[in-house]
Amino acid sequence: MKKILILVMMVALIAVSGLFANGQQDSGQTASADAAANYPSKPIQVIVPAGAGGDTDGNSRILAKYLEKELDTSVVVVNVGGAGGTLGSRKVKDSAPDGYTVLFFHPSMLLNKLMGMVDYTARDFENAGLAVLDQTNVFVANAEAPFNNMKDVQKILQANPRSLKFATEAGAFTHLQVLAYSDAADIELNIVDIGGAAKKTAALLGKQIDIIGTQYGLVKDYIAKGQFKALGVLSENRNPQFPDVPTFMEQGFDIAFSKFFFYSFPPGTPQAIVTKFTQALERVVNNPEYVKEANGKLLVDPTYMPPQKALEYINKQEDVFNSYKEMILSAK
Repeated sequence: MKKILILVMMVALIAVSGLFANGQQDSGQTASADAAANYPSKPIQVIVPAGAGGDTDGNSRILAKYLEKELDTSVVVVNVGGAGGTLGSRKVKDSAPDGYTVLFFHPSMLLNKLMGMVDYTARDFENAGLAVLDQTNVFVANAEAPFNNMKDVQKILQANPRSLKFATEAGAFTHLQVLAYSDAADIELNIVDIGGAAKKTAALLGKQIDIIGTQYGLVKDYIAKGQFKALGVLSENRNPQFPDVPTFMEQGFDIAFSKFFFYSFPPGTPQAIVTKFTQALERVVNNPEYVKEANGKLLVDPTYMPPQKALEYINKQEDVFNSYKEMILSAK
């Protein structure tokens, strides 16, 4: 009789525990649904892992202006530069998953992981969609430089290795670009860690550096004024917006890179919140006014990809980066 009583009590206890657990789960789901229904109820902070004045900063601020209208709240861009972007991405990863801190980043996140600077990648966040593709990555020199294209650069460096200085930020996208070019051209550049886009441009203006990798829209005014010249564009085809600049491939170097910009929330952010944000992002990217402004100022291609498609695209790009792994690690 005692055994039967104990058995009945155990079954009852399990049943109560199950009800309690289900109650907790239902309560959590309700809280999540309520949070999403009221989202956003305060300003959203967009962390940009780069300094002011660069293309990441510029793209984020144009997008923020239009996202504010769609989300009916303030979208505040916060620059957290340094360490190849890892300070900013880590800040987001460690933030509360409530939808009010979001990362705006680009391929450097993949390179950061490849170089061992961080132990996470895009898959470790809640992807909120891709917004921009940029086919305008160029190598640029001062207009007075004694070379006009990447073949000229190759010849100079074959004769005098490391005689030209290339500015980059360690762990950043331009770091991969210059290593890939050095490998394809079988030469050795003197790679100097200067910092973000604005610092690289200033160094080139001051003739402290011979070549920089940058986004064409950031230096188009200097080129128009005859202060800079573009040596080559890292796209597969010439860009119709600056058709006189040859691709690296045309010059005999089999390399091409596309830069992309995406949004990510901290891991664990409720899916309903992520969905609300990415739906707003889709409306922005399809807004003709935004497209005109982004293309006019930065020459980029506004391109929306929903989270899953964006993550698939990013994963494919990561595979491309991994093909350079041995070269990158040997250059550290």
